[in-house]
Amino acid sequence: MSARSNVAPSTIGVDFVEGGIVVEYLDGRDVFYHGPPKPVEESITTPPGKDVHVLVTDPDGLEGVMTYVNDRDTHDEILESTGVGRVMLEADDEEVLFPGVTVTTEAYSIRVEADLEVVDGRVFVFAEDELSEHAYELVAEGDVDGEAESENDAAPEDEDEDEDGVSA
Repeated sequence: MSARSNVAPSTIGVDFVEGGIVVEYLDGRDVFYHGPPKPVEESITTPPGKDVHVLVTDPDGLEGVMTYVNDRDTHDEILESTGVGRVMLEADDEEVLFPGVTVTTEAYSIRVEADLEVVDGRVFVFAEDELSEHAYELVAEGDVDGEAESENDAAPEDEDEDEDGVSA
């Protein structure tokens, strides 16, 4: 396999529909991300081995930028034609994807954090593999309606993870 490089994202269309989010690539194709996204406060750490896609939308939710994190499968030319970006991280690396949105590697997991006072829109994280798909929306502390706790008040690891080991 050839080496993969970082690819800058372009603005692409976004449509919130019943049951998920449709991302409209520049090449005319649509991709459906199953949802609705689960709200989590400000950050999420995905389990090892998941494909991680981060979508940051404009305030109206009509368009945004999508970035794949550590995607080693998709050729640069395909990403460029679709408008999807890619960031490649090394072990214990950190990168700002978008003002207010940072991704970090933690061992073999990916952590996505959002400073929602800086982000002028919404932040979604999709973590998937051949067995499961998970959709999350990073929201401000206190905006989860008791479904999740902030990282500072988190329960022990095994109580704060979903069925696939994703910790909020």
